[in-house]
Amino acid sequence: MEPTETTITAVRDVGADTVAVALETPDGFDARPGQFVKLSTEVEGEHVSRFYTLSSPDVGDTIETTIGIDPEGELGPWIESAEGETVTVEGPYGSAYYEDEDDSLILAGGPGVGPAVGIGERAIADDNGVTIVYCDDEPVHEDRLADLQEAGATVVVTDELADHVASYYEGQQVFVYGFQEFVTEALDALEAAGGDPEEAKVENFG
Repeated sequence: MEPTETTITAVRDVGADTVAVALETPDGFDARPGQFVKLSTEVEGEHVSRFYTLSSPDVGDTIETTIGIDPEGELGPWIESAEGETVTVEGPYGSAYYEDEDDSLILAGGPGVGPAVGIGERAIADDNGVTIVYCDDEPVHEDRLADLQEAGATVVVTDELADHVASYYEGQQVFVYGFQEFVTEALDALEAAGGDPEEAKVENFG
């Protein structure tokens, strides 16, 4: 989709220094859980843009992305109080997204929980199996993770990633979302569990 202006309809806290940002869905926009968009705006006279992965399970009247707020960042501190403001959205981008897999294992580090909950909710709605292994010292989206667990997903919040990959990997589609160190650890754990890292759908946040 070409760059299109849209409105931030809601900003809500979902954990430590983290917000979920709902955007009015532009006409003609379509995306799958796990894809990402580019958001751009003017902050104090400067053009600022960042890429954010979708955390909504589908595309309805709004789409959602989950954003960690760095107090020294250019866009995060502005967007934290930007309900009602206009931003430009482009996308969606990325190939590490949910494609109606019968069974999924999602390995999420830090902000990777955003796409994890979106994919998890979509999989449950589709009556597909899903396991989320989430590593974070200060977990966010705890309400959605709890709802997923109650709805039938397997949800593990842990700092022992390798042990849980070994326990839960059974040949299903693996998704990996997180920063470089986490991605490397997750793919090593997958290989040790007998999986093929080349078959995983991976989004490295840098």
